[in-house]
Amino acid sequence: MASNLVELRGLTVAFDGVQVLHGIDLDVARGEAIGLVGESGCGKSVTWLAALGLLPGKATVTGSVKIDGREILGAPRSVLESVRGKRIAMIFQDPSSSLNPVLRVGRQITEALAIHRGMMGQVAKTEALRLLDMVGIPDARGRFDLFPHEFSGGQCQRLMIAMALAGEPDLLVADEPTTALDATIQAQILDLLIALRAETGMATIFISHDLGAVSQVCERACVMYAGRIVEQGTIASLFDNPRHPYTRGLFDAIPRLDGPRERLIPIPGTVPHPRDLPHGCAFSPRCSHVALDCRTRQPELHAMADGRLLSCHHPVGRKAPAETRVLEAIS
Repeated sequence: MASNLVELRGLTVAFDGVQVLHGIDLDVARGEAIGLVGESGCGKSVTWLAALGLLPGKATVTGSVKIDGREILGAPRSVLESVRGKRIAMIFQDPSSSLNPVLRVGRQITEALAIHRGMMGQVAKTEALRLLDMVGIPDARGRFDLFPHEFSGGQCQRLMIAMALAGEPDLLVADEPTTALDATIQAQILDLLIALRAETGMATIFISHDLGAVSQVCERACVMYAGRIVEQGTIASLFDNPRHPYTRGLFDAIPRLDGPRERLIPIPGTVPHPRDLPHGCAFSPRCSHVALDCRTRQPELHAMADGRLLSCHHPVGRKAPAETRVLEAIS
């Protein structure tokens, strides 16, 4: 059996000839939680949609995606259907767009149980009620036959998590699951994901632009920019001493809650369109540490002495610990 649950190697994605992912390499061990961090348009969601064969037909996907050593990229539909939901489940930031508005929530969960675990009738209903209790839906039996619009936004996200758990997946991909929720409900959903991972042992991919949320849920983080992983390491090492200028810029944009007011340091510009990527490092037009080689040569992702992976010609040095600022911002 393969040592890792999931392995991505050289994963690329192009739409109508325009490349948006440029060779993603990522290992996911059983039971671990990994955060994917970056601005919108960096390729975080596309990575996992490509891995599960969920991109539209105009997408060209190359590389390798293996689960337990078995290649699934380009596999027949029957193989992918046995992976989606059963081995790898995915939840999204807007649960209202994923729940069927004309079907009662109980039916939607029991359908997932029938597909992934062959449960029918009263057995399926009993298991669905257990899942609803597990994700914290109050009075699950009394609300089993309600429609999605009769639940709050946070409860709809809990319903989506219950449906994802119906297949007893080995890996849950949570694609910005708290973005559309208020701060109190966000904290509850994060606590739920942590508790479910501890209870079930499933691995978690947590896609977010919220560094505070990633620090709560994950053990390891990958920072993505313009379709590439630019820095990867443990939460402790990455948050204490970010070495890529883009990672440092993300931390510098987090406000402090103590001491005098400070002007935030924004990252100038925006993520470039895939058609307009500069030569060399994609971050070079926005980088305060840019040098000539940054504009002419794409840096390779390589291992550092402390075990992190970094793609930068001129890494930044140590600054005041960034983790303190992150934890202050979420407390």
